[in-house]
Amino acid sequence: MQEDPNLFTQYHYADLKRIYSVGEPLNPEIYYWGKKVFGCEIYDNWFQSETGSIMIANRPDQQIKPGSMGTPLSYIQADVRDEHMQPVDAKKQGQLCLKKGWASMFRNYINKEELYKAKFSGDTYITGDLAYQDEDGYFWYVSRADDVINTAGHLVGPFEVESALLEIEEIADVAVIGAPDPTLYEKIVAFICLKDGYKWTPALELKCRINVANKVSTSATPQEYRIVEQIPKNKSGKILRRVLKANYEGRDPGDLSTMED
Repeated sequence: MQEDPNLFTQYHYADLKRIYSVGEPLNPEIYYWGKKVFGCEIYDNWFQSETGSIMIANRPDQQIKPGSMGTPLSYIQADVRDEHMQPVDAKKQGQLCLKKGWASMFRNYINKEELYKAKFSGDTYITGDLAYQDEDGYFWYVSRADDVINTAGHLVGPFEVESALLEIEEIADVAVIGAPDPTLYEKIVAFICLKDGYKWTPALELKCRINVANKVSTSATPQEYRIVEQIPKNKSGKILRRVLKANYEGRDPGDLSTMED
């Protein structure tokens, strides 16, 4: 999406049947862009290093819901639970959980037995990801539980704000974090890469604010925008929010060995 659109007219994609996406959740706008440019479906999915393999996925035998992780594989039991580990109703956010016992499940964290035990409640693995499930059984990613932003008492997931901002024509890439704020507790800060030929203006900022307010909520509107050349990501495409947050606060970001070049 960050390339010149003319680049893609040089090639033919008739032999390209499907595209599969891993790493960062697939924003709806990226799905629609990819389908228009390449002429085929893009299948997103969900898994973790701890799960050892894909747990939830969009698949060729199912309708794709852009922005969704898809549905659990046949041998996976997944649901969404509240803080008391009780299943929640459809479209209500909570902790994404899996019933333990699948073949590729991790056995431990090295030298961290207590941390491993804390990941389970009985026979349920608590993933640490927030999500919700719709009436059709599709799962929708919200954020990592420790990435959720508490702004003036409202809990906001970075992914939904990023998805709304990516709908704006001038924006090529975006990442959102929460930063300490004396009034709001946390304020929402958006780091934005603009497409070539565009400049950040008050009118564009207003456009961003309106779209986030309309698509997510007024409480999810970023209080600050920073224009950057590149969003820090690891080699699998995950946004390194800790690096953005550390740089914003003037702290040492720590280990950068996993960052993409």
